[in-house]
Amino acid sequence: MSSQLQPEVHAAARPKPAKPLNRMKRSDWLWAYLMIAPTLLGLGLFYIWPVVQTIYLSFTKWGGFGKYKWTGVDNYVLLFQDPNLWIALKNTLIYTVLAVPASIAISILIAVLLNQKIKGISFYRTLYFLPVVTMAAAVAMVWRWLYNADYGLINYLLGTVGIQGPRWISDPDIALYAVIIVAVWSSIGYNMVIFLAGLQGIPRSYYEAAEIDGAGPVRMFFTITLPLLTPSIFFVSITSLIGAFQVFDLIYLMIGKLGNPAAESTQTVAYLFFTNGFESGNGGYAAAVAVVLLVLILIVTAIQMKMQKKWVHYD
Repeated sequence: MSSQLQPEVHAAARPKPAKPLNRMKRSDWLWAYLMIAPTLLGLGLFYIWPVVQTIYLSFTKWGGFGKYKWTGVDNYVLLFQDPNLWIALKNTLIYTVLAVPASIAISILIAVLLNQKIKGISFYRTLYFLPVVTMAAAVAMVWRWLYNADYGLINYLLGTVGIQGPRWISDPDIALYAVIIVAVWSSIGYNMVIFLAGLQGIPRSYYEAAEIDGAGPVRMFFTITLPLLTPSIFFVSITSLIGAFQVFDLIYLMIGKLGNPAAESTQTVAYLFFTNGFESGNGGYAAAVAVVLLVLILIVTAIQMKMQKKWVHYD
């Protein structure tokens, strides 16, 4: 009896062959690909292809107008022997290490404060978000006036209390830190909106239960708010680090190169790319700088993605 049932058991346990997609399912797949085709085409043309082209040009001597000569790894050999690269890397790392954590910490604090029920909350939120929608050129011009050593508002206020103000954007020792202050100030609004969205997604019942247990505001912040806000912190840290590694506009607009003694001490990798590609006309060398920056960003992002499992809580 068991020998007769054995083939039937094996037949029942045997997986059924996959059925071919019917006409309706194929139509759904077709429409799905048609819907995402514009996005894929845009990504390919404006993001992926420029990256491939830049990598190729980094192995050539290219000065523009389509004239280039294959040089192999010569650009990379010259690049890693260039002292300006190491200065730019050091400045970029200092900028990133100081600007990103400060921006995230201040943004979380402001988001928590603006998540309370206070009078005029919409006005305060708008006020903090204004720098985000303001053109970088306008921000730089305003802060250049504030930082001006001779008639700037900051040094004027310091002078009223008997303090001699420094030369904020022309002193090589402090110019980079002056730019970092502006970068943190201008990024708070965007980060604040992300953190506000994360805060409003935390159930109120958690805080009510903590209040019943006798927890104070500080303890609730570190045991409820901060852990449940880690997905938002992770997203902001990724985008902020990528943006920090690519910083260019503030340094170019605030420091410039016209005889400013702080130009070298504030030069970043993106600025090094600009000077070689657009001022010196050495496109191949500039492409090599861009590839090095791309690799650095990929490494840091990969480390962040790997480390997120240890501190990001999605529950």
